[in-house]
Amino acid sequence: MSEFSRSSGPCGGGGDSHDPAGCAEVIAEVWTLLDGECTPETRRKLRQHLEACPECLRHYGLEERIKALIATKCKGEKAPEGLRERLRLEIRRTTIIRGGF
Repeated sequence: MSEFSRSSGPCGGGGDSHDPAGCAEVIAEVWTLLDGECTPETRRKLRQHLEACPECLRHYGLEERIKALIATKCKGEKAPEGLRERLRLEIRRTTIIRGGF
């Protein structure tokens, strides 16, 4: 993962300029933060960016609500084995495609 912020801070730092590339990287990592799967250093950088970037913070809040809704609606339920296997295959496929760049 590359840096999320420049020396002047996320999104250009001054509020006038917006760094879409940095925001795209943060958005791509939002679920690792929500799931507690990122390193402490990455967590710090993501939180720092979210504090300085209202657009990314809104996106993070939306994803957080979606995760909570899924947890509420799917509490205690297990997906059918066929669905689970299809999801595993799709995750492997996505990982391979993403890793190829």
